[in-house]
Amino acid sequence: MDSITQIVLGAAVGEAVAGKHIGNKAALWGAFAGTIPDLDVLFMGFFNPLDATLFHRGFSHSFLFACIIGPLLGMILHKISKVKMDLKSWILLFFLGIVTHPILDMFTTYGTEFLWPFPNRIAFNTVFVIDPLYTIPFMICLILAMRLPKNHPKRFHINMGGIIYSTSYLLLGVVLKLSILFYANNNLDSSNINPDRTSVSPMPLTIFYWMTIKEDREKFYIDHTSIFNPEKEKIELTISKNHHLLQNQNTIDSIELKKIEFISKGYYTVEKIKSKLNVYDLRFGCAAPLTNNTIKIPLMGYSFDIENEKKLGGIEKIRPNEIFQNLSFFNYLSQILTGE
Repeated sequence: MDSITQIVLGAAVGEAVAGKHIGNKAALWGAFAGTIPDLDVLFMGFFNPLDATLFHRGFSHSFLFACIIGPLLGMILHKISKVKMDLKSWILLFFLGIVTHPILDMFTTYGTEFLWPFPNRIAFNTVFVIDPLYTIPFMICLILAMRLPKNHPKRFHINMGGIIYSTSYLLLGVVLKLSILFYANNNLDSSNINPDRTSVSPMPLTIFYWMTIKEDREKFYIDHTSIFNPEKEKIELTISKNHHLLQNQNTIDSIELKKIEFISKGYYTVEKIKSKLNVYDLRFGCAAPLTNNTIKIPLMGYSFDIENEKKLGGIEKIRPNEIFQNLSFFNYLSQILTGE
C-alpha cells in the first residue's frame, strides 16, 4: 500500500499496544515501525527497474524480518528511551508495527515474500495500492483517538474501531473478488470465450469496481464490473499477447523472461517499437476506464532496449504520463457506481 496508509496502520497498531502507557508517542513509534519494511526502496537505485521490482517487498517484508528487527528495536528503545514502558510492550509495539505492513501488502497485486527465503509471493490482489475508502476512515478514527487523554476510556475503543473497520474492508475486498470471479467463470456463454484462466483485480481507488482478464492461447480479453451492476458483461478490450517477441532467445535471454513471467504471473503483453520491446503487466489494468476510452494503453510496464536484435540493453519503467493529462475522474466515478 501507499506510504500514508502504512503510516496510519503502524500508528494505529502502536496506539493499540501502548497508547495507554505513553500516549501519542505510541502512535509516533508505531508509524515509524510501519515504515521500516519500505526502507528497502533506498537500495532500489542499485538495480534496473525489473530487478528493483523483484527486490522490493522481499526480505524486509518477511515474517522473519519482523521477528528479528521487531524485538531488536524494542530492546534498544527500552534501553535508551526516556519513556518508561516495560520491555514486552516495546517489543510488541515494534513487532506488530513491522509485521502488519507486509500483511497489508499481501492484499495488493504484487504481494510480498512474507515467507522469505521461500521465493513465492503471497498476493491476494483484492485492494488497489491506493484506496481512500480504506485509509481515510481509518485515519479519522486514529486522529480522534489521539486527541483524547491517554487514560480516556473511549480512546482505545475509537482506535480499535478504525482497526476493525480497516480489517473488515480488506475482508470485504476478498469476498467481492470471489463473487466477481465466480460470476465471470459461470457466465462464459455470454462472452463466447472459453478462457484458459481468469484473473480478477481491483481498479484504482476502490474495491467496488473490478477488472476481469480472460486468457486464451493468443489473446487477453478485459472487461470491468461494478458491484452495483454485476450483470453487465461485455468485452471492452482485446489485447494480443505477442509473447513470441520475448520467447525468441535471440531477442531476450531466458533469465529476464523468467523474471517477467514471475512478476506478472503470465498476464503480460508485448509490443515492439523500433529498437524497443515494451512489456506491460496487465494486472494493473489499462487507461481506458480512467480516460473515458481516449487512451487504452496499459498502466504498468517495462521497456527493453534491444541492440542489433540480439543483445539486451537498458531497461526502463514505462510511465505513460499522457494518462494523467487525460484523466476523467467524474466519468470514472460514474462507471464505479453504475458500471456504464
